[in-house]
Amino acid sequence: MEVFIQRFVLSMTRTSDAYPAAGRVILHVDMNAFYCSVHEAVEPNLYKDKPSAVAGSVELRLGIIVTSSYTARKLGVRTGMQVREALKLCPELFIIPPDFDLYREFSNRFMKIAYSYSPLIEAVSIDECYVDITGSKLFGTPLDIAAELQRRIMDELKLPCSIGVAPNKLLAKMASDMKKPNGISVLRLRDVPKILWPLPCGELFGIGQSTAEKLDKLNIRTLGQLAAADEHVLRGAFGVVGGWLKQAANGIDSSPVNPIREQSKSIGHTTTLPKDFTNIHDIQRVFLNLADQVCRRLRRQKLLSQTIQITMRDPSMKTITRSHTLQVPTEHVDQVHQEACQLFENHWPLGNPIRLLGITLQNLIPKEESALQLDMFDYGKQPGREKLNETMDRLRDKFGEHAVLTAGMLSDDPSALIRDHKRRGTSLQMDHLRSKDKDKEEDEN
Repeated sequence: MEVFIQRFVLSMTRTSDAYPAAGRVILHVDMNAFYCSVHEAVEPNLYKDKPSAVAGSVELRLGIIVTSSYTARKLGVRTGMQVREALKLCPELFIIPPDFDLYREFSNRFMKIAYSYSPLIEAVSIDECYVDITGSKLFGTPLDIAAELQRRIMDELKLPCSIGVAPNKLLAKMASDMKKPNGISVLRLRDVPKILWPLPCGELFGIGQSTAEKLDKLNIRTLGQLAAADEHVLRGAFGVVGGWLKQAANGIDSSPVNPIREQSKSIGHTTTLPKDFTNIHDIQRVFLNLADQVCRRLRRQKLLSQTIQITMRDPSMKTITRSHTLQVPTEHVDQVHQEACQLFENHWPLGNPIRLLGITLQNLIPKEESALQLDMFDYGKQPGREKLNETMDRLRDKFGEHAVLTAGMLSDDPSALIRDHKRRGTSLQMDHLRSKDKDKEEDEN
């Protein structure tokens, strides 16, 4: 017994030595080729080690590859490529229609595994999260935890993932990109000069193409040059972001892992049309379907919106946005639809072709905290409208999104398919995680 205690104490001492005396240890868990990997896990007889790609129908996404398996990537198939082009490169490519219900299910499952090592988890998309394991010494060293987490996700879900281990979120994200698929990488502050500084500025997470081009005009082309740059020059060119750029190039990031899923800052949907629309009645119908779904998501989160923004794109891919702020915040489809149509008529020449439309609700306010200032001519209708919304939402929750529709929503264009949550979604839409939090809160209460 005494020998066992001595070994246990020695083991814990070695584990503690693997953690910094001050500071944090952060993991970034990044699922590899997530959509394709999920399909391979569910139907290995069809897709295991086969070239595959997830793509919407031609009508929905104009035949664009959403993601591809690593087998397909080796053959040149890339995200954003047209299906037609991908099939020329790889005639045996399996094209899989998206199933976002399935992706959300696996997202919840892999994050539940990560949660068993630390409650400090920040989900940043459907297929990646940060985990603060600074207080998780009980489970072993950081590398022990990363290896076990990766193994469990593979054993239990049959999914590969890459994990970055670092003292902050920025370096953890950079580390997880270093070995794909199924790698584990450590990136410490002392590694930054050797590993990051030789890279082009555009390789740093958070620096987009336009920022990289602007840095290039300042003769700052590598992260090492950015790390050594005069902060006053950077602030003059980029404002307050200039200070962040210099810090990030030096590997410094103080942002905490935030386990609280914050209230949405905006809620939006866009749809690409199968052909150029010019008829105003067709356009109004598309806006009605978009308004229906953004308001549905708004009410699920118990929010009101005060600003309605629309997105319009012409056949040449030129995109413009226009918005209007309401005097009184709303959750009602009819009002959002009316505002969207009015914005369109005010800012798009009648008869000009349109290829993409979108509605985004902004300036979101928690309904319970909002002192709703009812219009003097509308206050009598307000309780009835809210009751109607509640009834329709309950019916849809029980019987599906198509259970209650108005005649104006019926059509065969892609906007009508926006209610098909199995086929429609994005990696950044986190409603499925917020709904889990809501269910947990209701169970606890």
